Amino acid sequence: MAWTTADIPDQHGRTAVITGANVGVGLETAAALAAAGARTVLACRDRSRAEAAAAQLRARHTGADVEVLEVDLGDLSSVRRAASEAHDRFERIDALINNAGVMVPPLSRTTDGFELQLGVNHLGHFALTGLVLDLIPDSVDSRIVTVSSLAHDNGTIDWDDLNWERSYRRSAAYGRSKLANLLFAYELARRLERAGSSVVSVAVHPGVCFTELNRHTPGYGLAPLRLVYDAVSRAVTQTAAAGALSSLRAATEPGVAPGTYYGPDGRNGRQGDPVLVESNAASHDRDDARRLWAVSEDLTGVHWSLPTTTP
Repeated sequence: MAWTTADIPDQHGRTAVITGANVGVGLETAAALAAAGARTVLACRDRSRAEAAAAQLRARHTGADVEVLEVDLGDLSSVRRAASEAHDRFERIDALINNAGVMVPPLSRTTDGFELQLGVNHLGHFALTGLVLDLIPDSVDSRIVTVSSLAHDNGTIDWDDLNWERSYRRSAAYGRSKLANLLFAYELARRLERAGSSVVSVAVHPGVCFTELNRHTPGYGLAPLRLVYDAVSRAVTQTAAAGALSSLRAATEPGVAPGTYYGPDGRNGRQGDPVLVESNAASHDRDDARRLWAVSEDLTGVHWSLPTTTP
């Protein structure tokens, strides 16, 4: 039987933080959690857009407890401020859903000088998760959900040019950031287990959803091509609400195993119901995972206290 939002357990008493929750898959993830009773926090870069989204969710779901936390994942000082504010406002975070992302933009760099996709999609989430980890209760019901993509299959980790200083290929950079998401999620699961923690680190992908994430797709800004993209998308993609189901299942279903990966069950993973799926061999490379972790600590300045994993 297909898993739907009707399968979400009662979320009253739980706090969920979703990055990039003002649009698309993030917004639909937040909507479902708010409808189930969670204190739902939209962690977003643009406060005004996040406040508008929060108002929209309150209108959709009477009595919904929806708040905004301002965070720019492309600015580590903003990440640190957001983490500090989270400690002031929240006694606990039961589900942290690392959803925000950018896809195939022209070469851009974060405030701290990182290539934008690596900086936002991976490093910003790496830093935020490490800085709020102590707010996440030690429980099998506590979830850290990292949103990857089918595009991880096109990603490689070039240790000699991790930050795209020599050349830049936007699709390859996106694939690298999404592979980094998986390396991080799986390595975090191993380190939590080694530390004796019950917190579950799990990865997901939403399939293919045509949302605002696609705004940098070459040619999409041209009206004729946009009509073509929109027509094709209706045939080969799924809605943001359907794409959110992978995150929702991973974040709420009892018994989710650490270090697993959820995504749609349809052909090539593009559409369908959320189920356990497999990621590529590169995402399970433990040497790369440990190395990326160490590099991420050095680049972000966020040094975790969790023990290093063994081979």
